[in-house]
Amino acid sequence: VQLQASGGGLVQAGGSLRLSCTASVRTSSRFIMGWFRQAPGKEREFVSAYKWDGGYTYYADSVKGRFTTSRDSAKNTVYLQMNSLKPEDTAVYYCAADSRLILSRIRYEGDYDYWGQGTLVTVSS
Repeated sequence: VQLQASGGGLVQAGGSLRLSCTASVRTSSRFIMGWFRQAPGKEREFVSAYKWDGGYTYYADSVKGRFTTSRDSAKNTVYLQMNSLKPEDTAVYYCAADSRLILSRIRYEGDYDYWGQGTLVTVSS
């Protein structure tokens, strides 16, 4: 499975961006799609996850209420809608996927088998 992330860019604080992550194959109901980010000088951290079966979503506390994950099944694409962006949201955002992940592990990057290339989001103050 190959993942293609896109949609990053430069935005002012308070603005919005929508990231996309498209899978090269039709994602089955077993898949969980995750979003992670890595800010300069920091470790990569969990942002959100989308459970294909049932459409359940999970978020890091730092983005809850501002970010929303959704999907377009026909396009094999998961979106990360980011609103009310803050300078501390500046990072390279990565999408990831796994078909065997259990919910208790969705925040652990090492448990995802497939990764996209990352897209840079810069939020200016």
